Formats: sequence, C-alpha cells, structure tokens
Amino acid sequence: MSAVAVTLFMLLKTIPIGGEGRWDYICVDPTAQRLYIPRSTHVQILDLEKGVVIGDISNTNGVHGVALAPEQNLGFTSNGRDSTVSAFDLKTFKVSKTIKTGRNPDAIIYDPASKHILSINHSGGSVTVIDPAALDKDPVTIAVGGTLEFAAADGAGHVFVNVENRNEVVQIDSKTNQVLAHWPLAEGKGPTGLAIDIQRHRLFAGCGNQKMIVLDSESGKVLAVVDIGRGVDGVGYEPTLGVAMSANGRDGTISVVKETSPGKFEVIDTPKTQSGARTIAVDTNKQQALLPCNVPDGKDGQTFGIAVVGLKESK
Repeated sequence: MSAVAVTLFMLLKTIPIGGEGRWDYICVDPTAQRLYIPRSTHVQILDLEKGVVIGDISNTNGVHGVALAPEQNLGFTSNGRDSTVSAFDLKTFKVSKTIKTGRNPDAIIYDPASKHILSINHSGGSVTVIDPAALDKDPVTIAVGGTLEFAAADGAGHVFVNVENRNEVVQIDSKTNQVLAHWPLAEGKGPTGLAIDIQRHRLFAGCGNQKMIVLDSESGKVLAVVDIGRGVDGVGYEPTLGVAMSANGRDGTISVVKETSPGKFEVIDTPKTQSGARTIAVDTNKQQALLPCNVPDGKDGQTFGIAVVGLKESK
C-alpha cells in the first residue's frame, strides 16, 4: 500500500434487505438518498437513511440495471430477458412505458450531454438510445459489435462502452449517435466494470484478468495498468477523494486506486467487503461505496443486503 494514504477505507456497516432474486448493477440517487436494486424480475428501492425498502417495481424480467433521468422524473430499467426497457415514475415507481431494445440489455446509463438514456445491449452488440422527453418516438440503435458490458459518460458528448470479448473500449458521440473510436486495452482481458474521472479525463476499466486499465478519455491512450483483485464486475469513481474502486467479488475486497503522482496510479488500500460483492455504486454525497451481496441477517445467518464501505481516520 502506498505511503500517500492518510485515511483508510473499511466496511462501515451492512444493511440486510432480503427478498427474492439475483442482483446486478445498483443505482444510487445521492440527492434523494435512494438505492435502486435490480433483483432478476423486480427492482427494490431502498431508503438509504432509514435502511428500509420503500418500493418495488415488478415485471422487469431479467433486469440488470437502472438509470435515472431526473429532469423528466423518470427512471429506466434494462430488462435483459425481454429485451426491453421499462420507464417508471420516480415518485410513484409506476411503470409508464415499455420500450423495445436490442438483444439482452445489460448496463443502462443517463448521458447528461444529450439528456438521453442509453441501453447497452450485451449480446446484441448495440446501444439503444431513448429520449426521456419523447418516449413515443422510436429509439435510435447504434451498432457497436461484440459483447458489451458497462458504460460511462463524460458529460461533454461522449459515451464509453467496454467490449468484453474484444478487450477494448468504444468511444461514442452521444449527440450524433456515431461510433468514433475503438481503443484496445493493452494487457486488460475481459473488461466489465467502467468508471470515469470527468475532471481529469481518466477512464478506469476493470478486467477479468485482475487488471485495471487506466485510459485517457480524450485520446484513448493507456496511462497505466494496475493489479486488482479477483472477480471484478463493477468499478466506481469517487471524485472528492479522487479514487477509483473495483469490486472484487471473488476476493470480497475493493481495490482502491489513486493517481498518487502525475501518471502514476497505485492501489492505496484493499478494504474487505463480503464474498460475492462484485458490483458497486458510489454515494458521492457521503463518499461511500455501496455493494450488493449476502450480508449477516442478525440471526446467525445470511440474507441479501448492501455492504457500505467508507473512510476511517487513521490513528
């Protein structure tokens, strides 16, 4: 661990939730302090302050992810088995529209530059672009090719998508809906999780061969290759602390990566989480990482819940 660390990350608490279904990409609303949790056929909505489920969205068959379009008071779920996206009201959680996508939508994100929702279609090799302000319009399809995983937006008109079977990141112009570039990931094999540092123009791609590849988000140049833990599926970025975090599900750890000097990226901490905690969302209001996994149920057993990782002052 680098000597630059003045604080340490630790598992602060676990929130038992229960309920049926597997989980994938969670989505945090830092302002409302809500967490949207896909569970195979439904989406649970957790009040993070109270630690209780306040809503449940049904009929989301094979749901993988959730994205929020706050200006329209809408949320969107990617329903992998049905190859659809469901639009729902952020206050009532009622579904108002179901939209056909490419095959097996997986990750789903909101792009603030175009104000569009992008469904990343895993086995379809395409991106479905939805306008939350005009849900009756037919969505646009961007052909990318390959097996697609997570995506990130820079807020300036570019979206980046991991292509798992081609070991690359694709850059998309979100205003013209055109693929601009294919960037190889050097030593990175099987990229899944992806996060972005918008201010410094850095992309962090978590790869299945225990590598995090750091790219320049403007040029696609590989800046660093960092060793991380096993079983990564999600990567988050916390801008206040300036750290990228890979969720290492097999190891039950997070690799916390920081640019410790210009162009030098290091793992500064490896806090414990829970086994199976492979995806991650960052609560930027609290500088905390949230990870879905099995947690203690308070009765000497285990149940589904959320692991919360944050900072602890060094002694």
